Amino acid sequence: MTLIVAIILFGLYVGNVVLGATTGAPILNDVQEMVLLFAAAIAFTAAILQREAADKDRQDKNP
Repeated sequence: MTLIVAIILFGLYVGNVVLGATTGAPILNDVQEMVLLFAAAIAFTAAILQREAADKDRQDKNP
């Protein structure tokens, strides 16, 4: 679930950058863009940590 959230947030960031580059009028300002990218990075980090914890649990159960 958190990986999907990270993908969506990063997609919004990329969409804003592409829109700003093509039209010259991005939807978000610089601070909003930074917060969006920061939220995507946090969600991605949470997803990686969840996957590592699940992998460790699987390795502990199947030595």
